[in-house]
Amino acid sequence: MNIHTGSPNPTTALRTGPFADALRAAITARGLSLDSLQRHLADRGVRVGTATLSCWQNGRRRPERPSSLRAVSALEDILGLPSGSLLVLLGPPRPRGHGIGLPAGSREYRHILPTWAALTGLLASLGTAADTKLHIAAQHEQVWIDATGSSPRRETFQVLRAHQDSVDRYVAIVDADPGADIERVDLEALENCRVGRIRRDAEAGLLVAELLFDLTLRPNQTHLIRYAVVDRSAVECSDFHRGFRFPAGQYALQVRFDQQRLPVACFAYQGSTEQELPMTGHHAVHINVAPVPPGIVGIRWDWR
Repeated sequence: MNIHTGSPNPTTALRTGPFADALRAAITARGLSLDSLQRHLADRGVRVGTATLSCWQNGRRRPERPSSLRAVSALEDILGLPSGSLLVLLGPPRPRGHGIGLPAGSREYRHILPTWAALTGLLASLGTAADTKLHIAAQHEQVWIDATGSSPRRETFQVLRAHQDSVDRYVAIVDADPGADIERVDLEALENCRVGRIRRDAEAGLLVAELLFDLTLRPNQTHLIRYAVVDRSAVECSDFHRGFRFPAGQYALQVRFDQQRLPVACFAYQGSTEQELPMTGHHAVHINVAPVPPGIVGIRWDWR
């Protein structure tokens, strides 16, 4: 349990950290309530709940998702802090070695997904600590955004390569949109696979599912699968991203919008790099990354 008896001096906290102390001190110094802070963020197109802000300033959670890191950058501006002064207190991911038989440069889930602890439990319930026998030679994804701003369907096409022996399944991981009900999220097998066991964690908003092959792969052998994620939660979303544990050959992502609900701007991001994307006449934007380093790659958009 974290027990806080007060807020330290903002200047000292920014210099020494930790992140939670610095954020709490800056909020106190500005005299802002969490409700007011949330409204300031919303005015900048950043959606963060007051419960999340409370957890950040009390040290119960820390921002790690790309959308959360963008929120921290906005908080620096709102609180009148030097650019990057809060972000730097979060520090880089802790270096970890890759396991035997894994591609060089592999990263652990803790460096990619903030709900990695829940994910580890879900994977363990399937009898595996992680999806360590396959990596992605190529992945193409199509995301549809409907007139309500939600994403009811996403399709994924993957070229998978085995780097260990006796591989007969792929473990798909679905990180639901904020506010989505994971019980209303399902997986559909479309080509060269069938759905096996499914596990969900409602609090973490995670789903993991086995996609079973009709053959067993040997090292360096490839397999093509296609599957869809169907989300009936109907929550507005403004971001889609993928986390890659292993280096991948290629990643192409297209987001297509209903013409009745078009964003004002779309941006590609990879790590800390962001670039505005042009929209086609078919109301779509895309990215193509090759090769793909381990980490986060995605597209975000602003509704207003």
